[in-house]
Amino acid sequence: MCNAKTDWYFIVNPRAGSGKTMSEWVPAEIKLQKYGIKFITALTDHKKHATQLAREAAEAGYRRIVAVGGDGSVHEVLCGIGQYCDSTGTPTEEFTLGVMPIGSGNDWIKSLGVPHDFDKIIDLIRSGSIGTMDFVRVLGSGGKVSYMANIGGTGFDSHVCSRVNLQKESGKRGKLIYLDGLRYTVTHLSPINLRVVADGTTVHEGPCYSIAWGNGNFSGSGMRQVPAADMNDGLLDYMIVPVMPIRSIFRQIPKLFNGTLNESKDVISGKCISFRIMPLDSESEDIFELDGEIEGTLPLSIDMEPRKIGVIKATADTEASLQTYRA
Repeated sequence: MCNAKTDWYFIVNPRAGSGKTMSEWVPAEIKLQKYGIKFITALTDHKKHATQLAREAAEAGYRRIVAVGGDGSVHEVLCGIGQYCDSTGTPTEEFTLGVMPIGSGNDWIKSLGVPHDFDKIIDLIRSGSIGTMDFVRVLGSGGKVSYMANIGGTGFDSHVCSRVNLQKESGKRGKLIYLDGLRYTVTHLSPINLRVVADGTTVHEGPCYSIAWGNGNFSGSGMRQVPAADMNDGLLDYMIVPVMPIRSIFRQIPKLFNGTLNESKDVISGKCISFRIMPLDSESEDIFELDGEIEGTLPLSIDMEPRKIGVIKATADTEASLQTYRA
């Protein structure tokens, strides 16, 4: 590690949460200053800007980078860190990723036990409550590289995200837009024809409606497509929805929210280190999403590497440590 800075680097998306970011971030800045936490603030002004800022921060020697925004902001920041590490050979283990959550989704933090509360997250920073997370690199069509903090998907999953993002761009917010995206996509569903290979074994070949793969286990403001996922086990969880009657799909929806979808006999699920999705025809070269952002088209491949990245998270010892800092 060369010329590493110990300051925290906060990348703030002022448009997150229907533009309410600054009203929450300014008091947080005051509290950070009060406690003597050294930090830098950078504001984004366009989509993907957080990726550029995170990469520039890494190049400047910052190793503790926090997104102030939603899951999309976390994704962009992770991509910036990943680009820097892959281009320079810098170990991802040098970095700590965090989020000050704004908005309606904020699913990534649910797997980390992080509260939706700026004051409590500052307490986690003060107490040094840091864990590790698997670092997931994704290769899409044309060799495009991206990175995933939480969950990705194609078919039904990616089209729900696409519709939700369109609604966000039109100014809509709240959990209802996820339910609307779910309802609309189910009723306009068309299968795609894919071969899915996990650890060298074909686990599905033929038409299917949706595939999800995850590092974390919450998405879409509370849905649990891969409920057994563990962010720190070195494995990727996957879930495949084969073609089935629409009424059977609707029967899966309660399981999607209560964490039992992997127990359904109607879906295919598992864990792996190597994961491949290959279209069987040109019409099945579908879009895929990572952390709720459309990042490319199939085919797709993921090889879980023995790389980790530090993350702000609540740990078993957190509460005892926080009592000192809240005193």
